[in-house]
Amino acid sequence: MSDTAGVIFDMDGTLIDSYEPHRQSWLIVAEKDGVTFTEEDYQKAFGSVSREIVSMLWPFEVSWEKCLEIDKEKEAVYREMVKKRFPAMPGALGMIQTLKSRGFKLAVGSSGPKENVQLANEQLGITPYLDAAVTGSDVERGKPDPEIFLTAAQKMGLAPNRCVVVEDAVPGINAARAAGMKCIAILSTGHFPEEFIHANHVIRSLAEVTPELITRLLTE
Repeated sequence: MSDTAGVIFDMDGTLIDSYEPHRQSWLIVAEKDGVTFTEEDYQKAFGSVSREIVSMLWPFEVSWEKCLEIDKEKEAVYREMVKKRFPAMPGALGMIQTLKSRGFKLAVGSSGPKENVQLANEQLGITPYLDAAVTGSDVERGKPDPEIFLTAAQKMGLAPNRCVVVEDAVPGINAARAAGMKCIAILSTGHFPEEFIHANHVIRSLAEVTPELITRLLTE
């Protein structure tokens, strides 16, 4: 089965523990506009594309041009942060290598901009193992819309029901379900088990993402 099945990984909170640098970079750019938001507000927005996060967190209407400006500045601040101290999730590379060695097709499906995903792929050392990488820069609609995951499946040459998604945020879980894919939720920073009642399986570590688990989910 593994040679005709695929695994699609979210990036932020799944392959890298980026919750805090993302939060800090949003706080920095929001402060310039006099915008404040709570931890709960940020948790609800986390996992969406940046332009959607602006509309959720900014309490006043922001023009498209201003939104792009905020987005660009925030992501530049974020990349400088993670370059100084890259927050890789434990076991990410080893898990990817194991799945690839068992014949699974692999993809990244992230709402983040292409520059962020490319940086993370390079820092993690997973680029040679990926069959596809889809980012927020490649789609019109971010999660919970299924466009990112459906595009990743298409790039891998697989039907959606032959793919399993690994995610850490509710919008991503909902996107996977909308795409007709099984979904594994990982409990990364800022998330709790009760959030993921719609996931097919919940894990606390990437070490739990094994070929056997993927195969079982696809046959359930």
